[in-house]
Amino acid sequence: MNQLRGTGVALVTPFLPTPDHAVDYAALRRIIDFTLDGGADYLVINGTTAESPTLTVEERAEILRVAQEQVAGRVPLVFGLGGNNTAAVAHTLRTIDLTGVVAVLSASPYYNKPSQAGIEAHYQHLADASPLPLLLYNVPGRTGSNITADTTLRLAQHPNIIGIKEASGNLEQCIAIAAGKPDDFLLISGDDMMTTSLVSFGAVGIISVLANAFPRPFSDMTRHALAGDFAQASQLLYDFVALNPLMYEEGNPVGVKAALAAQGLCSAAVRLPLVEASEGLQEKITVLTHKMQGVTVG
Repeated sequence: MNQLRGTGVALVTPFLPTPDHAVDYAALRRIIDFTLDGGADYLVINGTTAESPTLTVEERAEILRVAQEQVAGRVPLVFGLGGNNTAAVAHTLRTIDLTGVVAVLSASPYYNKPSQAGIEAHYQHLADASPLPLLLYNVPGRTGSNITADTTLRLAQHPNIIGIKEASGNLEQCIAIAAGKPDDFLLISGDDMMTTSLVSFGAVGIISVLANAFPRPFSDMTRHALAGDFAQASQLLYDFVALNPLMYEEGNPVGVKAALAAQGLCSAAVRLPLVEASEGLQEKITVLTHKMQGVTVG
């Protein structure tokens, strides 16, 4: 799955600034072109950054259709599909139309806080049911439980589990995965600011939030890291030090939508229970976004 190397973008779902916050498909097309023109290597549709829990089945299908049409084969598409009801997720995997998608990204079950045995059984069941290769997604800060390195390495033996998006923030755990994984198992950073560190010991790239709004500098950073030019990659990474915490200050994707709004790409609207960035946060993000737009990258 070398096509999932480099910068993947966990694509937002733009909404109209109207009371019902309908999906803004025109803005979705703009953002897709913006990210691809900026050098993104693939897109993740319907991930958690897409506010997928607030999307209807019909909206998810239409978003995928529009994305496929707009991308027109330029880059691979990954579809986000997870949940804490294993049987329901497996049923969806068996029945949903994923034409044009190369892999499924599935977050570890949230709220239930299963044991490692439960997490392993959950993913084994999904991998058996999925018609497409499966990427694990470990994000303990959101799910309430961690997929340990040992569990990841056991799951890596399943022929339909091809990699993991690792957002635990635990470098030692990520190193253990890199050290023990099969050669063809993909270690993908799930934390923008840890991308260069993970690439240094074997990660193949990132599935990024920041790259929605800053695709050029972020994809350049990842490309330099993958080429072994960590000095240049680090310089590009440093430009995000002040900006990255603002992306999550009031919840994701509140911050990155504020950065997109500052560039006129979509509104800052999010669906409840999220609310769009406060005036103070929007102002800080706008200032730093405009500063980033003046940065020369290469």
